[in-house]
Amino acid sequence: MIKTEHLSKRYNGLTAVDDVSFEVRPGEVLGFLGPNGAGKTTTMRMLAGFVVPTSGTASICGHDVASDALKAKAALGYLPEGAPTYGEMGVRRFLDFIADLRGLAGGQRRARLDYVIGRLQLESVLEQSIETLSKGFRRRVGLAQAIVHDPPVMILDEPTDGLDPNQKHEVRTLINEMSRDKIVVISTHILEEVDAVCTRAVIIARGRIVADDTPQGLKARAPSGRLDDVFRSITV
Repeated sequence: MIKTEHLSKRYNGLTAVDDVSFEVRPGEVLGFLGPNGAGKTTTMRMLAGFVVPTSGTASICGHDVASDALKAKAALGYLPEGAPTYGEMGVRRFLDFIADLRGLAGGQRRARLDYVIGRLQLESVLEQSIETLSKGFRRRVGLAQAIVHDPPVMILDEPTDGLDPNQKHEVRTLINEMSRDKIVVISTHILEEVDAVCTRAVIIARGRIVADDTPQGLKARAPSGRLDDVFRSITV
């Protein structure tokens, strides 16, 4: 599972994440929500091992993200905000490079590359350089590199950002498929995404968790039954 205990991050007196604790177990799709600057992306980066916590701990499948970083990262597929990639690389070459880094070889390598290329509909752009792709295609390439090694844990920061409605539907369907035997955490500001794919939602504001419930449980808190009304009332 994913587990955080009293996780905090401070930058020169600014507290970005403040004493955050939660667990996510297999089969759960956790939506991690909050307004801009709430601490969502910083928390994702700490879980992924890209940012070192100031205090507290986080672990992926029992591996501490700081003291056992390599094993934690091996169990993780991470789609960062903006999905930075090597823009001058072609899509095929980039995915081959990621497969090398993940230690994929032989039939497993071919099968996984064929799967992500087909599932994310990348066949038409395999020979294009990443920097020439539309935002939607770059996002799909970023998602492909996150899942190519079939990790047990997925952390996806704004996975449908830049996608058109049909592409959003495809990615949400893929997330639902993966959630059957994986842990999935999605950082998003799109409330409809929570209804579409999440079994649970954590809302963070000013670096602290202010709600942790199912989407249905959260909506029941507002007379209107609307998730956006609940979100607005507890993050102001």
